[in-house]
Amino acid sequence: MSGDGRLKGTAENEAWRLGSLIEAFPLPAFEVDRTGAVLSANRAAEDLLNLPRSRMVGSRYDQPVLDVSEVDGAPIDFERSPVPRALAGETVRDHPVRVKVEGRDAPLFLCLSASPLRDDHGDVCGAVVTAHDITGQHLAEDQLKQSQSRLNAVLNNTTMAVFVMDERQHCIYANTAAELLTGYRFDEMQGRPLHDVVHHTRPDGSHFPLEECPIDRAFPEDNQVQGEEMFVHADGSFYPVAFTASPIRDDASRTVGTIIEVRNIKEEQGRRRALEILSHTAAAVAGEHDLDRLVQTVVDAGVEISGAAFGAFFYNVLDEAGARYTLYTLSGAPRSAFEQYPMPRATAVFHPTFTGEGVVLADDILRDPRYGQNEPYNGMPDGHLPVRSYLAVPVKSRSGEVLGGLFFGHQDPGIFTSEHADRVQSLANQAAVAIDNARLFQANQRELEQRSRAEAGLRELNSELERRVADEVAERTRAEEALRQAQKMEAIGQLTGGVAHDFNNLLTVIMGGLEIVRRSDSLDARGRRSADLAWQGAQRAATLTSRLLAFSRRQALQPKPLDLNVVVRDLTDLLHRTLGEQIELEGVLAPRLWRVEADPGQFESALVNLAVNARDAMPSGGKLTIETSNASLDDAYQAVDAEVVPGQYVMVCVSDTGCGIDRDTLTRVFEPFFTTKEVGKGTGLGLSMVYGFVKQSGGHVTIYSEPGEGTTVKMYFPRYYGDLTAEQENPVDRMIPEAVSGEVIILVEDNEDVRAYSSSVLRELGYEVLEAADCEAGLALVKSAPRVDLLFTDVVLPGRSGRELADAASAARPNLRVLFTTGYSRNAIIHQGRLDPGVHLLPKPFTFEQLACRVRDILDRP
Repeated sequence: MSGDGRLKGTAENEAWRLGSLIEAFPLPAFEVDRTGAVLSANRAAEDLLNLPRSRMVGSRYDQPVLDVSEVDGAPIDFERSPVPRALAGETVRDHPVRVKVEGRDAPLFLCLSASPLRDDHGDVCGAVVTAHDITGQHLAEDQLKQSQSRLNAVLNNTTMAVFVMDERQHCIYANTAAELLTGYRFDEMQGRPLHDVVHHTRPDGSHFPLEECPIDRAFPEDNQVQGEEMFVHADGSFYPVAFTASPIRDDASRTVGTIIEVRNIKEEQGRRRALEILSHTAAAVAGEHDLDRLVQTVVDAGVEISGAAFGAFFYNVLDEAGARYTLYTLSGAPRSAFEQYPMPRATAVFHPTFTGEGVVLADDILRDPRYGQNEPYNGMPDGHLPVRSYLAVPVKSRSGEVLGGLFFGHQDPGIFTSEHADRVQSLANQAAVAIDNARLFQANQRELEQRSRAEAGLRELNSELERRVADEVAERTRAEEALRQAQKMEAIGQLTGGVAHDFNNLLTVIMGGLEIVRRSDSLDARGRRSADLAWQGAQRAATLTSRLLAFSRRQALQPKPLDLNVVVRDLTDLLHRTLGEQIELEGVLAPRLWRVEADPGQFESALVNLAVNARDAMPSGGKLTIETSNASLDDAYQAVDAEVVPGQYVMVCVSDTGCGIDRDTLTRVFEPFFTTKEVGKGTGLGLSMVYGFVKQSGGHVTIYSEPGEGTTVKMYFPRYYGDLTAEQENPVDRMIPEAVSGEVIILVEDNEDVRAYSSSVLRELGYEVLEAADCEAGLALVKSAPRVDLLFTDVVLPGRSGRELADAASAARPNLRVLFTTGYSRNAIIHQGRLDPGVHLLPKPFTFEQLACRVRDILDRP
């Protein structure tokens, strides 16, 4: 073969090899000749561009088959595109372009690379072009730019200054608020530590080292840091800021930077300082009785909280002409600055303040239309302190009298705001109260001095005067406290009495239903045990409501003449068992103890309740002492407790050596449901029952205690002067009596459930029952029924009470027998704990047997 043949064969082999390589290349690839025309394209190019090779081969770079443009959509500069640059001998890498592909809605974004092909002589004979699909990357970058744009929009519209630091703690972002806060543009802060920009110097001028900067600790400590610092503005001024520096973490939880939020707190600190000053001033003037010091304190505080250059208080005193005001005190200026001028007059500027019309606030008093309208000065006289900003607030007493005015000024205009006016108004209110108190104190002092001089001749009384005044004030305070306590206990008593009334209605129905169930012969053992347990629970609930009624003084007592020494001795064994072996019981019983008239059962319950409380206060043992004695409570004692009636009493004192009670707890011990015991170990009704029982018995109860010193409870019962003969109790017949044929009972009860239960029991007993829900309906039945043997009515009814119904019914049927029932009497039939004469009562809740026996007892009476 000739030399030319061998060369031709070699060129063909090289072309074949290049074509094979391009075809096998995984990325889209093209071969172009030296003119820029496409010689070949691989299958990857066909797949990506959705175009057959036949359409691509022969096309030139400057006349492409597809629509090719710059990434942003601008026309492409073909002379600077990768192909001509490669044909010029340059290797081009990663040139991005935008390509519109047929059959595809969205364009492709490709990264083109081109390398020159050289012949054996090194001359460029063509080029190889590869394409990398960056569409996904481009879309992600575009979305990131949009997100960043939205984030910038949010951050640039917030008032919080935001800085972002990279891992070197150099600033890479600052929003608009940050630029306004610091006085620096972002490009002036970018790439610099924030500390070097705004935090490099302390207010005293000394250098602030970076290693001491608390804001910079967030990144190395990988922890959020908050606090307050002083920043340096671009103009060199200092301002306080509150900051929060938080570490920024990437997806791998590595700390890659810091985000710092900062706000200017100069105004906030001003408000806080103003509140501190107002609070301190209020405390300072509250007990200040010297008017000079008091007013000086107020004016000094006003200057500080308003930012005024000077301030004054003018005392509202009219002279003979009725138009002058006396300067009282100054702050921020010497008194001599005003002494050479006449006092203010009732001009248009001063008039609103001294008449109490309101606050006068002027950004520039020289421009206020009220200024300069009065001769002879027509404004401020020559040499007067310069005043442009002006603020005046009246000081008015509780009675509405204008005591004077607080006036503040500044040589510059626009100093005072409405917030300053509000602060000074608060100060004026404090001043008014303090001045009133000081004047009252001084008036009292003058009165005491005059009294002292008038009584100078009575040496003994003179020496005792101060003590007597103090004792009188203390006694009056104790009396007022006792009255407030009595009123509170009375209010709580009314509330608990009402609650007990509703519970008694519910318990009447519950216990009645349980009793019917328990009387049934069809119950098995399990059912009977359940019914018995429910019955026991209902009885405990009835006991609780009974204690509530005892506290509210609405229970019906059964008082009898008693020798309390005998009752205490009879309870000794029970008390020993209650207290246990660790507690010593001692009785100190007075001889010739007066008799009292009280309910023995309630007295025993009260004594046992006190013993149980004492036991619980002595978990490690101790001593309980029960003492009785005769006592007389006089008018002086009544002054301490308005509910006490002066007279002779029998005192029962129960003392223990337990842990005692603190003062705050002591004021609440008689309140229902108040207990210091653990949950489940007390109802909180023991002492409230004692309180109610003693008060309802006409007596008085006191409690004395100190932590660690034990507790003493004293009960006072009025002395009984009546007949000491006690009634004998007759044995009770346990047979349940039934009705005599034809007996008719009118039942009046507003509670539907109680009425249903009561009528069911009465009918079961054989009575004919006529029912009514209120007084009017019941009275109509009384008048219309042919026969009525008994009126059984609730005391508390809507509209007129059961007592009013009974009176009206007795007027219509003079011999009509009446039986009342109630869970809460409200003094309708019970007074001083006793039933009114001739009144018969069946308290709620009542059982089947109690109702049957009580009705039969009333009907069988002659």
